[in-house]
Amino acid sequence: MRRVESMLLAIQLKHEINYPVSASKILEALTAASCQETFCYERAELLGDAYLKWVVSRFLFLKYPQKHEGQLTRMRQQMVSNMVLYQYALGKGLQSYIQADRFAPSRWAAPGVLPVFDEDTKDGDSFLFDEDKSLSDNKAGQDHLGDGYEDQGIEDGELESDSGSYRVLSSKTLADVVEALIGVYYVEGGKNAANHLMKWIGILVGFEDKATEGMIRPSNVSESILRSVDFDALEGALNIKSKDRGLLVEAITHASRPSSGVSCYQRLEFVGDAVLDHLITKHLFFTYTNLPPGRLTDLRAAAVNNENFARVAVKHKLHVHLRHGSTALEKQIRDFVKEVQEELLKPGFNSFGLGDCKAPKVLGDIVESIAGAIFLDSGQDTAVVWKVFQPLLHPMVTPETLPMHPVRELQERCQQQAEGLEYKATRSGNLATVEVFIDGIQTGVAQNPQKKMAQKLAARNALAILKEKEAAEAKEKAEENGKKKNGNQTFTRQTLNDICLRRNWPMPSYRCVNEGGPAHAKRFTFAVRVNTTDRGWTDECVGEPMPSVKKAKDSAAVLLLELLNKLYS
Repeated sequence: MRRVESMLLAIQLKHEINYPVSASKILEALTAASCQETFCYERAELLGDAYLKWVVSRFLFLKYPQKHEGQLTRMRQQMVSNMVLYQYALGKGLQSYIQADRFAPSRWAAPGVLPVFDEDTKDGDSFLFDEDKSLSDNKAGQDHLGDGYEDQGIEDGELESDSGSYRVLSSKTLADVVEALIGVYYVEGGKNAANHLMKWIGILVGFEDKATEGMIRPSNVSESILRSVDFDALEGALNIKSKDRGLLVEAITHASRPSSGVSCYQRLEFVGDAVLDHLITKHLFFTYTNLPPGRLTDLRAAAVNNENFARVAVKHKLHVHLRHGSTALEKQIRDFVKEVQEELLKPGFNSFGLGDCKAPKVLGDIVESIAGAIFLDSGQDTAVVWKVFQPLLHPMVTPETLPMHPVRELQERCQQQAEGLEYKATRSGNLATVEVFIDGIQTGVAQNPQKKMAQKLAARNALAILKEKEAAEAKEKAEENGKKKNGNQTFTRQTLNDICLRRNWPMPSYRCVNEGGPAHAKRFTFAVRVNTTDRGWTDECVGEPMPSVKKAKDSAAVLLLELLNKLYS
């Protein structure tokens, strides 16, 4: 009955939106992962988020031709932030349709039947919406970072419940459902369906096709500047023949270039970034239809990032066409190009933005600005952009080649092992030093001009040390198991203790002889002796250096057992 009730709500919402889309898909967009159903809105939300970003970016770019990239970015933020989408959702009453709770038969009541109220479970302070103080528009996680929004729409005590039947929904959940509905409508009916849903919800960013024709004016670049660009090489690398070459000139012009009547690439970068994000997300969504939402998010983050785009620029020699006037930038580009060329020599290697050298932002920017130029030059045809960029982005990240960021890998490992993880960062001059501590012990350290890069390298070093230690312990364990299989008894402290008990001797006396080695690879050496009743104290037996106190004592105990065997055999 719960599923029937949920489906009826989805059908009701479908009628309100008034567009022919499957009710089962609408139900998917309304179902949170917390319901523990076989479907949820997270995949559709990812697609809807990218589509919404593209449509709004295109709208702002065309409507405000005099605004620079920073202004456009702020305006987009004001239009698509989680808090704004949350308000749109409230305006349409979407909170009444969302399925966010796992089905519990004991709490379910048929329509028209009053629920049983338990005084013991009554919550004196009930809210329809809770405050979500960690909302962020930067999903992927990136690391996973971003500016928060605080939901203050409903104050404490404004709604009082006498039945405990109110649900708690965060404002982020409502914002996610809006994006998921956009994604579902895009999947079911393309951009027309998605635009219809956006218009219904209140996001008015649509243009009639004819209305955009006069918004894109031909560029006005002098012949002398056009002659200074090697269009044969640039268009050859892109495999295109542009109609308005002035757009390409703008796409490769950095702000450091002395003004010569050509705008810098930042506006084109703004729209190109959104176009590529939408196209790559769409490609991943439809290619990996059975991939869980978390893995799909990781794929998107690995494919859509400045570091990866910078490597695309170097691989296809787009960086040689960059028009700039900065000596420092030239050196950064030269160092990065050298690293990428070394990467390309390694068979099957692709860092997907997780290399050891921080890419100059300008290299990723020009890939996005070139995408923006092609988008405008083709009459805003995203199919043309994808036809150009799909081969440029090859090989694209796949679930099999997806690298995990070292910081995230170390964090997940420590969580699984219930180990405390801490980073300590210091800066001396131009170098940032980051140390990794696991359970208070320094396990990795690295230096780099960029703090984030130093953290990544330190995490990578820590992982290498941990994996080496785990391999050594696994090898030692395998050797011990081999001895047992061959019939050789493995002697330990317990064996020695048993002998002492049988002979009524005092327990063995252990002492630490030495403790040395670096903090992340300590070695312990122990000695042991026993006071026999008939022969007095035995000689002290010193064991081998071991990675733990227990193993060091075992090593010493084995030697003492051998000595006792000689004395009493």
